[in-house]
Amino acid sequence: MLDRDLSESAVVAAQILVLNGPNLNMLGIREPALYGHHTLDDIREMCASRAEALDLDIDFRQSNHEGELVEWIQQARGACAGIVINPGGFTHTSVAILDALLLSELPVIEIHISNIFRREDFRGHSYISQAASGMITGLGAYGYVLALDAVAQIITSENQG
Repeated sequence: MLDRDLSESAVVAAQILVLNGPNLNMLGIREPALYGHHTLDDIREMCASRAEALDLDIDFRQSNHEGELVEWIQQARGACAGIVINPGGFTHTSVAILDALLLSELPVIEIHISNIFRREDFRGHSYISQAASGMITGLGAYGYVLALDAVAQIITSENQG
C-alpha cells in the first residue's frame, strides 16, 4: 500500500490520505521519551480502526523523501476527500509540500506527535499550517485518531453545506 500510485487506485469518495514524513518510520525506536513507544505500524492500525468506525477509507503512507510526498499530495487532488499529514522535519522547511497541499484544494489536518511549540524555537514555525484547516500537536499517537475525526467532520460539513 505504501508505494501504490493513487491514480491507479479505485477512487473512493471518502478516501483520506494519511502521510508521514521523514524519520517517522523509526517511531518506537526514536527518542521514545519524546515520541512514545508506538511504532508507525501501531499508528496505522489505530487509524484503520478509527477510519472504519467513521466509514472512511485511508491510504496510509510514509516517505523520507520530500519529492515523493509532493507527488502523493498532487495525486490526491480529485482522488481523495482529505489529507492528514505529519510532515516531520519538513514542517519547518518545505515550501514545496505547502504548495502541493494548497494545490490539492483538500481539507488538511496537520499532526505532530510531540508539542512542537515546547521544543526548539525553529520547530515552532510550520509552513504546512498555512495550508491546514487545523493542527493537532502534542497528543502523541492519539492525535492521529483526532485528526481523522476532524477531517471527517470537515468533509461532512462541506457535503451538507
